[in-house]
Amino acid sequence: MAVRLVMEGYLGKEVASMVNVCRQTVSHYVSLFNEGGLEILLHQDFAPGREPFLTEEQQEEIKQLVLTTTPVELGWDVASAWNTKLLQSDVEKHFGVCISREALRKLLHRKGLSWTRPAYTLAKGDPDRQKNFEKQIDFLKKLNGS
Repeated sequence: MAVRLVMEGYLGKEVASMVNVCRQTVSHYVSLFNEGGLEILLHQDFAPGREPFLTEEQQEEIKQLVLTTTPVELGWDVASAWNTKLLQSDVEKHFGVCISREALRKLLHRKGLSWTRPAYTLAKGDPDRQKNFEKQIDFLKKLNGS
């Protein structure tokens, strides 16, 4: 599309705005097209992107950390559940890598995790006391029903 628009007479910066890429990208596409036509342009290998901050093993370690421990267990006294701010500090402490909170959120999402509010669970009740309570309730129901 970018090459076709340039061939129609549009300026590189106009084309860049129309197809939502930078002007240098339009220039690169045109120069590739001029070298070898559509064949070279369509079969271009793109760079794989930036090298990740953390290795795959480190990313998996972070996932397991979130799944199996709480911040309190690791000496973070401020919270009972992980958040990106605590995780960011822990990653920097253990791996020496400063990673943004948004990058951590995306990493966890790629690993199949999503953020939820911590749910509070009540302590397990005493089964004997529960049975006794049920008997009392049944007795009261019978009294009111007669």
